[in-house]
Amino acid sequence: MSLKLYYHPLASFCWKVLIGLYENQTSFEPIIVDLMDEASRAAFLKIWPVGKFPVLRDDARGRTIPESTIIIEYLARHYPGPVQLLPSDPEMALEARLQDRFYDRYVHEPMQKVVTDRLRPPGKNDPHGVELALGEIASSYNFIEEDMASKRWALGDDFSLADCAAFPALFYANKVAPLGKVHPRTAAYLERLLARASVARVVAEAQPYFGLFPIKDEES
Repeated sequence: MSLKLYYHPLASFCWKVLIGLYENQTSFEPIIVDLMDEASRAAFLKIWPVGKFPVLRDDARGRTIPESTIIIEYLARHYPGPVQLLPSDPEMALEARLQDRFYDRYVHEPMQKVVTDRLRPPGKNDPHGVELALGEIASSYNFIEEDMASKRWALGDDFSLADCAAFPALFYANKVAPLGKVHPRTAAYLERLLARASVARVVAEAQPYFGLFPIKDEES
C-alpha cells in the first residue's frame, strides 16, 4: 500500500487527518506509534526525527509529509476524493486555511496546554499558564458562537479542512472548558460534527484509549 499513516488513536491532531482520510475513503496503512515503547519510538524516529505525529509516508512518491494541515492538502492534491476538503475557489480556500489555523492555534493549542499541565509531575504545574489558556479558549468560544450563527459547517454548506480541524479541537476543549448553555450554536456545531460518519469512526477507534486522557467528563 502506497500510503502509511504514523499516528496514535487518542492524539487530537491525528484525528484531524483521520477525518480527512475517512471522508474520502482513502486507502492507507495505519501504523500506531507508542512513544513509550522503545522499539516503536525508534522506528518512528527513523521516519520523522522530530518525533511528532501524525506523519504520512507516501512510498509511491517517495515523500514523507508531517503536519496535519499539510497532510490534508497533500492528499487533496495527489489523492483527491469525492469530498473536496480544500475548495477550488481561491477565496474559499483561503477562508478554509484561515479557519484551520484559528481552530489549531486558538482552540487546539490552549486546550493542549491545560491537558499537558495535568500530566506534569507534582510541583511542576503552571497555574498561570493554564489560566491564560482557559481565557483564550473562552474568547475563541465567543468568536465561534457568532461565526456559526447562520452556518452548518465552518465554511457554510460544505464540509472542509476547517471542519477536520474544528472537531478534535472542540471535542477535547469541551472537556477542559465545557461549552454548557452559554454557547448553544457552538455546542450544536460540535453535535453535528459528532454525527458525521468519519468523525464517529475516529471517536469509536479512540474509545479504548480514553482512559489515558487526564481529564474525565465528570470533572468537567
